[in-house]
Amino acid sequence: MLLLLLVLAATGVGFACAAAADELQIEITKKGLGKEVVITQGAREWFMMVEVTPENTVIVRQEKDHEKYLVDESETHDRPLAPVEVDAAINDYVNSVKARAPKK
Repeated sequence: MLLLLLVLAATGVGFACAAAADELQIEITKKGLGKEVVITQGAREWFMMVEVTPENTVIVRQEKDHEKYLVDESETHDRPLAPVEVDAAINDYVNSVKARAPKK
């Protein structure tokens, strides 16, 4: 096994691909007054959108493995979240995914 790892490391074949598939890829995008985050790790995907309007805030969370949804939920708040609250919600979600994501 050690020999195989040394060969892969020396040639660069397969080793970088395996490491890249294990890492979380995080993309945060501003959407109007809110934000959305898409986190991927191989075939797994986590998604959170915080949509803020003058009347309310809708938060959508989804998690899927390949094409199967493991989580698909939303919640509505009866007030608009402040930008600092949106940032805190997104950061909490990212940290939660980092803590729960399977390590390979």
